[in-house]
Amino acid sequence: MRARTILLSIFLAVNGPIQKLEAAQASGCSLGGAAIAFGAYDPTRVTNLDTAGSLLYRCSQKDHNIIITLSQGGGTSYAARRMVTGSNELFYNLYLDAGRSIIWGDGTGGTQALTTRNPQGNNQDISVPIYGRIPALQNVSVGNYGDTITVTLNF
Repeated sequence: MRARTILLSIFLAVNGPIQKLEAAQASGCSLGGAAIAFGAYDPTRVTNLDTAGSLLYRCSQKDHNIIITLSQGGGTSYAARRMVTGSNELFYNLYLDAGRSIIWGDGTGGTQALTTRNPQGNNQDISVPIYGRIPALQNVSVGNYGDTITVTLNF
């Protein structure tokens, strides 16, 4: 497996736009757009705010083993990812599964990376879901919160 690190940032925002990013090309595989947005967060709501987005990748040859990792962003750990506005923090996390039980990270600190075998070649886009959650009842100030996650693709 060739270790190619391709950096792609996912801009996360509350009350902000979804940002679609251009592909970063590496020999054989590339990352395409990534988007996820939480929308409006109500700190008095007693249920978590869940959302889903997607990340695209493509490979020119089929049967690559693919590993996609996400950074912890601005948080101090994967368990404490955080969006900020000024000095205010809003904790959230990103997951591999719709049940939001497997934290998407780099395989350390209780996280897992996405590991798959690329089923297609010929530069076909493969869409991978990203599941997000902001835990309920965080006492936060009004504002536009954001974080930047670095996506790494190894093949």
